[in-house]
Amino acid sequence: MLANFLIGLREGLEAALIVSILIAYLVKSGRRQLLPQIWMGVGIAVAISLGFGAALTFGPKGLTFEAQELIGGLLSIVAVGFVTWMIFWMAKAARTLSGELRAQIDKAAEASSWSLAIVAVLAVGREGLETALFLWAATKTAAQGGASTTGPILGAALGLLVAVVLGYLIYRGALKINLGRFFTWTGAFLIVIAAGVLAYGVHDLQEARFLPGLNNLAFDVSAAIPPTSWYGTLLKGVFNFSPATTVLEAAAWLLYFVPTLSIFLYQKRQRSHAAARPTPEPVGASGRK
Repeated sequence: MLANFLIGLREGLEAALIVSILIAYLVKSGRRQLLPQIWMGVGIAVAISLGFGAALTFGPKGLTFEAQELIGGLLSIVAVGFVTWMIFWMAKAARTLSGELRAQIDKAAEASSWSLAIVAVLAVGREGLETALFLWAATKTAAQGGASTTGPILGAALGLLVAVVLGYLIYRGALKINLGRFFTWTGAFLIVIAAGVLAYGVHDLQEARFLPGLNNLAFDVSAAIPPTSWYGTLLKGVFNFSPATTVLEAAAWLLYFVPTLSIFLYQKRQRSHAAARPTPEPVGASGRK
């Protein structure tokens, strides 16, 4: 539940920030009459995300076990790809997001007022589709582990609710948070979660007989961490940890986690150094009367 709360909070806060920037810019630039187009775009994006989640949930029901595992494994890997891209994109674009969105608003308003709805759909819909895909992978993991599927959904819903409240408070100016630090910590934690989802996706592909090595275990700590225990359920729900992990699962986890987190932290350090570096003074500017 904690992992899904974090996913809902982060994705929801990104969407809330985007919407607040769009609305604030229209209000400050004296274009309140265009606000309905923004809200229409947000509504369409939410509807598309819900439809996508429903299709993922109910679409594979009539398929064979192997087909369901194959689809589940492939979509889990796709979800990891989307979330990884989102982590690095937000870490890089957090400083310039406001300016980029304002430029898109100006272009859309000049072309057609209804183009603003498209801007909102694209900006918010991306977050919604990523959330639906990642949440589907989490509920599938919970269902196969014998746990309740309401936990991931409730956690994500609570995260989204908190994100909406935070977005409104930020818009009203009542709350200021260090977004760079927020996205750094949540990004690092989501990399851990994504590594677990990737490993479980590999396990699904092994159960579908698409990948070999289902019975070739790297370790089995089921005796120390029973899957039905509260701490086994917690590790499974948050980190997708499997007490009986195959060699291929462990390899996928390590090959994703180690380089991805290293690159993420390295780029964060480079951006911090660049931000702290003083801007060079133009040649000939000093001492000029």
